[in-house]
Amino acid sequence: MIPIRAAAIAFAVFFTILAAPSGGLAGDPAPEAASPGTDAPDGPARAQRHMVAAANPHAARAGREILRAGGSAIDAAVAMQMVLNLVEPQSSGIGGGGFLLHFDAAKGATVAYDGRETAPAAARPGMFLKADGTPMDFFDAVVGGLAVGTPGVVAMLAAAHEDHGRLAWKRLFQPAIALAENGFAISPRLHALVSADRYLTRYEPARSYFYTESGAAKPVGTVLRNPDLADTLRRIAEGGPAAFYEGDIARDIVAAVREVPDNPGRLSLADLKSYEAKRRAPVCGHYRVYRVCGMPPPTSGGVTVLQILGILSNFEMAKLEPVSADSAHLLAEAGRLAFADRNRFLADPDYVEMPVARLTSPDYLGDRSRQIRMDRSMGGAEPGLSFDHLDMPEQPDPPSTTHLVAVDGDGNVVSFTSSVENAFGSRVMVRGFLLNNQLTDFSFRPEIDGRPVANRAAPGKRPRSSMSPMIVFDESDAFELAVGSPGGSRIIGYVAQALVAMLDWGLDPQAAAAMPHALSRNGPTELEAGTGFEELAPALKERGHDLRIDSMVSGVHAIRRVADGYLGGADPRREGVALGD
Repeated sequence: MIPIRAAAIAFAVFFTILAAPSGGLAGDPAPEAASPGTDAPDGPARAQRHMVAAANPHAARAGREILRAGGSAIDAAVAMQMVLNLVEPQSSGIGGGGFLLHFDAAKGATVAYDGRETAPAAARPGMFLKADGTPMDFFDAVVGGLAVGTPGVVAMLAAAHEDHGRLAWKRLFQPAIALAENGFAISPRLHALVSADRYLTRYEPARSYFYTESGAAKPVGTVLRNPDLADTLRRIAEGGPAAFYEGDIARDIVAAVREVPDNPGRLSLADLKSYEAKRRAPVCGHYRVYRVCGMPPPTSGGVTVLQILGILSNFEMAKLEPVSADSAHLLAEAGRLAFADRNRFLADPDYVEMPVARLTSPDYLGDRSRQIRMDRSMGGAEPGLSFDHLDMPEQPDPPSTTHLVAVDGDGNVVSFTSSVENAFGSRVMVRGFLLNNQLTDFSFRPEIDGRPVANRAAPGKRPRSSMSPMIVFDESDAFELAVGSPGGSRIIGYVAQALVAMLDWGLDPQAAAAMPHALSRNGPTELEAGTGFEELAPALKERGHDLRIDSMVSGVHAIRRVADGYLGGADPRREGVALGD
């Protein structure tokens, strides 16, 4: 059994509907808001044979049902994603993309599955510039068809299931189809997000699906049925990914994107038919005695989390109190250094050369760590390497997304982060599901002073992400834990802190998921409002930290192996739960 230095840290997470999203668009509703007064459970979930954790109880129950039927971790992940599409449509679904890590216990091998959306063949570097050459306002780009990329979740899950599935593909869709037909009760969280959204009423059929005839969000407890999604899922279950990427569904997706009256997009049938999910090698590094593996680019998550950990490995984190000025200082300073590199270098590896090996090398990170002073914040960090492209200019990065984890009876593991980008994506709904707006993850400015930005749009290119699914192995290279979170570019800080919490401070997965947040994205030091870290603001100001106090609606889900089975944790800021047998 792992040592537990601290019990779950229970705290209220206040309603943040009126907060500005990450990036400072004052007056816009928070794309993800916590349910009011949600507290952490007394302790972690426990299981002996298998376990799942997901952002909604309906999804977690579907995953456990699949495991009980003899399914693999991948099988459970497919079932959970399809249910999340229905009950948590603001965060993920078949109209979006994702990144999935899979550990094969029999082979001792980890594979990274890249289901990131791709830009249409008609995309251009300046597609988010106005006629005068200035960037579009963020939500002018988000809402409508322009920012819709080719969805990748279905193809990615099909590829992973082909490699590691145990039950029939068709079987994995049954829980979501039944729930879509029979209906589910609108939760307080979904109701709050629908109520707050300024753009979801713009297009049918989303307007009629989420709102009453009077224009109010359908009340909490209303049974919401989605027969169109049930039909779509049934077609994919019967016909495989081809039923999604070709034929009637594909035609309807393209029509919905290109026929949006106020902001049409460029997606084509050829873009859908040619989409390919990619199998990639994970990026791995050592932290203390552990081997930590994450997703490689085009997500920046794996590399940047490894950089933060590599920098912190030069400090005795285990001797610090988890919620202390010293721990907040080090988490923030390591984040500054890592984000300076992230913003300069990381993008789609099929389009941009990146020094990933150098960025994650212990010698390089040791050198970076020596820039940290315990008595004074550095304020802002510069990239540690010279390279021939420029930082992506700052633009909003609103948090949405979802994360799920699964471990099956044979010890196979999935850590999977999935997203439609902004809450409710593009707000364009087709055949019962929402389409993504992931292309706004590209830099709106393609170049500065004639020099290219690495994360500029291009035909077929995958926009940079911050999704950070991680799997950790012990000194014997046995599975230790799986973790990830939603949260925009704050995902990286959330996941790095959760890893430090479990590996250095001995917190169980539930306590790590509930822990208050402190981080930096090479801007202000960000402290979670209403928590112990906010109380430390005066001490951090004395060290020169420029502070931002904000709600931080993470969604950390984690599973850790222990002597008699597994411990699971679900972030109390959302509706998630960990379940097992």
